[in-house]
Amino acid sequence: MRFSNTVTINRQPVEVFAFLSHFENLPLWNYAIDHTQRSGPGPVGVGSRYVQSRSIPRPAVETFEVTEFEPNHRLAIHGTLGPFRADSSYQLDAVGDVTVLTNIMDLEPSGVLGVLASLAGRNVQTAVAANLGALKSLLEATPPAT
Repeated sequence: MRFSNTVTINRQPVEVFAFLSHFENLPLWNYAIDHTQRSGPGPVGVGSRYVQSRSIPRPAVETFEVTEFEPNHRLAIHGTLGPFRADSSYQLDAVGDVTVLTNIMDLEPSGVLGVLASLAGRNVQTAVAANLGALKSLLEATPPAT
């Protein structure tokens, strides 16, 4: 299942990218994630790995790896997200003083819940859109970086 969502955030791409690429921020804007932690040292970039705990659709521990890291432009990860093997990318485009953020999700159901998850594709896209809305609200509620 592949889908995309786009949101316009009233912040510069440098600010949006800095927040997105600090994956420990995920629980602040993704209601299904309880905790995200990096599992290795060094600067964040391609190859950085993370472990996170999820409470929705069921409690789970997941892992993902950064597969693309172009500061202020593009960020992508690959891993397990709920009942899916997933590739998720974020494209950041500057339009004047705002950022147009496009998230593309490629989800492949896995395991017993995978069959049910594939049937709920529209609900998953709606949930991801809600999370991006929460990200927009959170970033716009904080003062811009100076």
